[in-house]
Amino acid sequence: MFLKHFRTSLILVIALTILTGVVYPVAVTGVSAFLFPSKSRGSLIIEKGQILGSELIGQQFSDPKYFWSRLSATTPYPYNSAASTGSNYGPLNPALFDAAKKRIQDLKSADPQNSQPIPVDLVTASGSGLDPHISIGAALYQIPRVAKARNVKDEQIRLLVDQFTEGRQWGFLGEPRVNVLKLNLALDGHTTFSEE
Repeated sequence: MFLKHFRTSLILVIALTILTGVVYPVAVTGVSAFLFPSKSRGSLIIEKGQILGSELIGQQFSDPKYFWSRLSATTPYPYNSAASTGSNYGPLNPALFDAAKKRIQDLKSADPQNSQPIPVDLVTASGSGLDPHISIGAALYQIPRVAKARNVKDEQIRLLVDQFTEGRQWGFLGEPRVNVLKLNLALDGHTTFSEE
């Protein structure tokens, strides 16, 4: 009796392991690669065969001629996709205050004439620590610094910001936002990149 139940259980475990551990993942991967080829490969941005980044993962920019991304809380280096996490600092944690204060100083040092209020997403990390987007307000705040560093008029940079502003997801979820990597690539003249 015991051997009969044991054999049945063993066959069931093996069958379910093959079904859920092999057949299902292969089927889902195949369907996603067929229906969503770019997204299934990580939404990579490629130019002339060279990977420039992913439109889904933020990158660190600190040069004044670029738009800066949100802060990243990942370790051991910023925007580490293998360590996606928020800082988990509560609003009263001194480390959160110190990180925000340092970022405010960095922003003011890079653009001392800018007297606009600094948008909160420029001084805080996102929940994943990898957010590739900033708010429209954060992009507008940085236009004078980027324009000055590139020796062009604010209006030229504003046109690029408008061009790379993405609307709400499906027309009603979230807020309009700007993809920092795509915008910075366009600033550098990368106009032929594709998403693969």
